[in-house]
Amino acid sequence: MSRAALLVLADGRFPAGGHAHSGGAEAAVKAGRITGAADLEEFCRGRLHTAGLVAASLAAAAALGIDPVELDGAADARTPSAALRVAARKLGRQLMRAGRATWPSAELDALAEWFPKGAHQPVVLGVVARAAGLGAEDAAYCSLYECVSGPASAVVRLLSLDPFEATGVLAGLAPEVDVVVGRAVEGARGAVGGGVGVLPAGGAPLLEVGGEVHAAWAVRLFAS
Repeated sequence: MSRAALLVLADGRFPAGGHAHSGGAEAAVKAGRITGAADLEEFCRGRLHTAGLVAASLAAAAALGIDPVELDGAADARTPSAALRVAARKLGRQLMRAGRATWPSAELDALAEWFPKGAHQPVVLGVVARAAGLGAEDAAYCSLYECVSGPASAVVRLLSLDPFEATGVLAGLAPEVDVVVGRAVEGARGAVGGGVGVLPAGGAPLLEVGGEVHAAWAVRLFAS
């Protein structure tokens, strides 16, 4: 296992396409739910414990070697919004391209063949982490860091928020990220014997509704 590989995968400059997505922040800003750093913190905390936990558990399960086809179906079942399912598959396709170029793997090749239009991003993330020699905990950390850092970066652009304040939000959430990683990995390990149905399935209705509303906008800064 290489910690340097973890840094490469988690780096915002890794060409996985995440910079084009706000994680629901753009819709939340327009709706007035995010107006500054305090609102951003609450928004990210909500994502962390709901959609973030679900995504991190899927990534961790894929890193453990659970069938990615089954995991993709589980991701579909946990994403009610059609718009967010489309966004997740676009991100998965871009991450697949970057992952195969960086860490060539027969498992990634097979996943790309099964899902030519893209598997759900957390599933791809877990398989990429596995190809990089990383474990379930590493995959969960990558997933959760992206879960909160994406909206934070987006809000800097959307509201001209001080980047130091946005980074302070991420630092303040770090202890909670540790907790949620533990829950995600525990769920993933439970799925090894209990099947994908036992993975966390917490919902975030406002994110789902916001995703549908955002997808209908004629003009937007971010893809989702």
